[in-house]
Amino acid sequence: MTLNRREFVRLAAAIGASLAWGGSARASTTGWHERRDLYPEGVASGDPDPSSVILWTRRPFESGGRRVLTVEVAEDDAFRRVVAKASAPVSAESDWTTRVLVGHLKPARVYWYRFADGEGNGSRVGRTITAPLANDPRPVNFAFVSCQSVNEGKLNGYRRMIFEDERAAPADQLGFVLHLGDFIYEVVEYPDELPTRYDRTIYEVGRIPDGGQTGKFHYPLTVDGYRVVYKGYLADPDLQDARARWPFVAIWDNHEFSWQGRQSIVQAGGDPQPGQTVKVAANQAWFEYIPARVKAPSGSLDTFGALAVKNVPIEKWDDSGLGIEPNNLKAINSLIAYRSLRYGRHLDLILTDQHSFCGDDPTDAEGVGKIYDPTFNGMFSEPAMIALDAGRTFNGGKPPAELSFGDISIPNPRKDSPPRTFLGTRQKKWFMDQLRRSAATWKIWGNSLGALDLRADPQNLPDGLTKQKWPAGTFAQIGSGDYGSAYHERGEIYDLVRDSKITGFAIVSGDRHSFWAGYAASRLPPAKFEPVGISFVGASLASPGTMEAYEHSLPKDHPLRSLFLADRPVRGGGAPGVEEAKPEWTYNMLLKHGVRSCLEYAKSFDLKRAHAVSNPKLSPHLEFVDMGGHGYATVRLTSDEMRTEFVCIPRPITRSDRPDGGPLRYRVVHTASLWKPGERPLLRQQVIEGDPGLSI
Repeated sequence: MTLNRREFVRLAAAIGASLAWGGSARASTTGWHERRDLYPEGVASGDPDPSSVILWTRRPFESGGRRVLTVEVAEDDAFRRVVAKASAPVSAESDWTTRVLVGHLKPARVYWYRFADGEGNGSRVGRTITAPLANDPRPVNFAFVSCQSVNEGKLNGYRRMIFEDERAAPADQLGFVLHLGDFIYEVVEYPDELPTRYDRTIYEVGRIPDGGQTGKFHYPLTVDGYRVVYKGYLADPDLQDARARWPFVAIWDNHEFSWQGRQSIVQAGGDPQPGQTVKVAANQAWFEYIPARVKAPSGSLDTFGALAVKNVPIEKWDDSGLGIEPNNLKAINSLIAYRSLRYGRHLDLILTDQHSFCGDDPTDAEGVGKIYDPTFNGMFSEPAMIALDAGRTFNGGKPPAELSFGDISIPNPRKDSPPRTFLGTRQKKWFMDQLRRSAATWKIWGNSLGALDLRADPQNLPDGLTKQKWPAGTFAQIGSGDYGSAYHERGEIYDLVRDSKITGFAIVSGDRHSFWAGYAASRLPPAKFEPVGISFVGASLASPGTMEAYEHSLPKDHPLRSLFLADRPVRGGGAPGVEEAKPEWTYNMLLKHGVRSCLEYAKSFDLKRAHAVSNPKLSPHLEFVDMGGHGYATVRLTSDEMRTEFVCIPRPITRSDRPDGGPLRYRVVHTASLWKPGERPLLRQQVIEGDPGLSI
């Protein structure tokens, strides 16, 4: 869609951006000279469409109220062909950040941009790319990333991504980076209080003013606190370089607000607390630091605006689990981040917010802990989870009166409750409408939470490993924090895809700090397995993952250790000076092949023998899982194929001194041809380089 100037002015005002209108090319006249030190967080661009893109920078001043920068947009990096020039106001009120919506640009074009103050002191030069027109048949290339804790690691993945993109043919270069959340971690560790965690150095992010604390974690409660965290993250040179090279399309996850929070409830390791003012502060900081097509409550061109809310308990909930307390509604609606982006003929990218409208976790219901046995290390009864998730809708509106595990039964605490929702009623209707209407070849759901089941088969454990036998004929599921256990809601979405005969449906997601590839299916055997699309999870860029935690915390004598870690015999009999090999990650094998494969591998370390006893009913939905992966994924879309490549790097504990970001662990490609209505999608897998270990 191409906007005329009047429509463009209205759009810029709605999203709190200044505006620049492209025109004929001419040489720069600003007298720009680079002073990166005066723009400490660099530059960025976001949410491109065929004729416009949002540009961003931060230029702090020591004093004064409102100042005005100049932004230039050019067709060349020497700025001899400047096509747009405009004022870009900054002020202390917006923490000296500015957003400029540049319009009347050409589709699918690379542009360069830069900012300068009144003395010509300039930012670094940024590069951005407009989207192709909706009927453009060219392939679409993008990367997706998530979970970049610079408090505990380094962003070598961005350095690798930049290195490879600079050397790619123009037709193969990335058009944008999709950031699927945890751009920051609001829980911050201070190096003087906690110098290391696991094998990682704790790096300085900043000191949070007027915040809260849980254990060694500090977290913000005001906009100034969130701003400190964003500035600390954007001090990372690799993140700055990535934002200066590509437009980012971002959606938040939990840590942009609160670790265990939802709606406007703050929770960080303790009891949930009312946090309406905190939610507004988090939204304001996100708006200030992430250039995106989202509407500011102020309606002004350059500030988020004041929003008066109070921290009061939420005592009344609607039928979808939304707190109807007025301050809660005002806080969560202060910034609506879900949105869609059309990118050429082949991509409709539909982004959803999994936390602002999220209902309660069904495993938090009264008495549920009684049917959880910690001996099984996080495994929970799949039948019980399905019933808890569905609430009163289970079995056509006939939920069981009791739930059980082994000899223990409890009254079903959710038999009268609505099914769980992450999306909420209004957002889910919007999302499903977007899916129905999409005319793009590929309809990609970008969300921050993985959608593939974490499933295990402890019913196949031999007698004697655990005190209690897992109930025969039942599987286990692991975790309740994402769509992997949101059977009802994802089932609604998948049924729509099936019944509306939608093809090219795919999910890209994050949060799990691991790589996953597989199929979008509502149920697994013994229920009917009916995949309607393909589903991927990208690993964390830097944040510690499950395998790292298990390496340091799972006891060597845990009866089920071999289901998660396999320890090879120590050469030399454990003599002094003999280094013990790191354990292998059998957790990948547990999820893909089952307990019998894990036990066989831990005994023989023979992969062929381990795969020979794989459980075929466990995971028909999985093609790949690496619970210890770090890095990023790239996607290439054409008229007949989706190609997803996992680029896995070693654990990013220190910053690589190499221009390519350091070595790779592996590169694995998953390819799916476009399927017809009624057909099952099929993923083909190829290891391009390296060794993915027990992930296949």
